[in-house]
Amino acid sequence: MSVDLNTLKTPGPTITALSRPFWDAAAEGRLTIQHCEGCGKAVFYPRPICPHCWSKRLVWKDASGRGRLKSFSKVHKPGHPGWLPAAPYVVGLVELAEGPTMLSFILPGTRPQQIGDMLLLAPTAIGGRVLPAFRPVEPRAEEKPQ
Repeated sequence: MSVDLNTLKTPGPTITALSRPFWDAAAEGRLTIQHCEGCGKAVFYPRPICPHCWSKRLVWKDASGRGRLKSFSKVHKPGHPGWLPAAPYVVGLVELAEGPTMLSFILPGTRPQQIGDMLLLAPTAIGGRVLPAFRPVEPRAEEKPQ
């Protein structure tokens, strides 16, 4: 991908009172998700009650930014024309280290993506806003297959 993602003319996220802490943190280059004070589990996407124990005691905490690629798709025909200059690109389901799974833009690495790849948060300017994309953790030289 050689296009500057920040120049894309893409629609922005729909920000609600419930999701505002997530998007405000993303604009600052952080990933924040809800945690339940009732059962201790992490929650994503933003919700008014915990999907695990139905408690309303949800608080926002910064996530580690680490995750694992659970599934992915290479997009050749974007659903919005603003993404055409970046196609093909990869979106994937990222299983966060805290437990929840989120859909995200996956930045290219040095090798093709594979299920199970370790990922790190890579806040990325896309269409004039910073969004929580992920990039592959590159294997260290001593771990590369011979």
